[in-house]
Amino acid sequence: MNTNEINDFYIYLQSQQSARHFLQTCYKKLPQVDAEAKSYENCTTFMYYLEHGRKFYETGKQVDIVMQPMLFFYGMVHLVKACLLTKRPNYPESTTILAHGASTRKRKKKNYTFLTDEVKIQHQGLFPYFSEHLFSTKRIPFQKLNMEELLGLIPELHILFQMQHKKKLESIGKLGDTMLAFPPSILDQYHLTKKAFLSRIQPYLPQIQHTNQLQDSIVIELEQPVFHASGPLFIHQNETLYFPSSRDNFWPISEVMVHYLLLYNLSMLSRYEAEWWGDLLVTKSEIDYPFILRFLQITEAKIPFLLGTELYKMV
Repeated sequence: MNTNEINDFYIYLQSQQSARHFLQTCYKKLPQVDAEAKSYENCTTFMYYLEHGRKFYETGKQVDIVMQPMLFFYGMVHLVKACLLTKRPNYPESTTILAHGASTRKRKKKNYTFLTDEVKIQHQGLFPYFSEHLFSTKRIPFQKLNMEELLGLIPELHILFQMQHKKKLESIGKLGDTMLAFPPSILDQYHLTKKAFLSRIQPYLPQIQHTNQLQDSIVIELEQPVFHASGPLFIHQNETLYFPSSRDNFWPISEVMVHYLLLYNLSMLSRYEAEWWGDLLVTKSEIDYPFILRFLQITEAKIPFLLGTELYKMV
């Protein structure tokens, strides 16, 4: 799927008839659900989630960066809720899942920097709920992560990290490839033999048919092309596949989850840390600034595309 096709799909869902038909198609796949009744019941809510989510993004593109984190975060929240409604026809089942599902330090330490700040996962709320029901991540593999670790999982940011002489991700192929190539040094970074490394990554790939270790790469031949990927494989907007360079960055989670946590923290900073946020944007004194600026440029296009793709998969 490309961006134009996903945008066309969003447009297609703007009528009650098409939205209701789409929901009915989704609900027919679920056990013990009256697909016709539930599609009528949820149609308007589903359309408003999509409409409001896209309006938040469109507005965010036009305003100053000072307000973008809030608009992009709430745009994402609405699109996430639209996706949830296709799989959870009774969403929200309780008030406990209405909270954000993440938290940050209420008071920032002296010499605070965004890259070293942490976000903590809550047991209840939207984040663990959509992680489970949209991305089959029932057990989130961390309790907290810092912003640099999260930013390091976004392929479009790998150049900024390289400029700091930090390698977070390795380019291993393209979407649609049946051959992936890993650098031999990755075995040292993961402290694994080739056999153990292949066992580690097999659950996230089509069946591995054959491997060949060359001087400059470990080449893996797959039974089927890689058409969809989630962590620990991450997809650049140019369809290049990336894989974490070391075991410290190996997080088998969706990139949507990564963007949510980053936008949550940035939205909290822009709302409640006005002095720090204002100083950063005016003076641009910290290395935080280029990472935040570039991330906001990426997420404004990538999240509507990724979540639109999740919806399209339901057709």
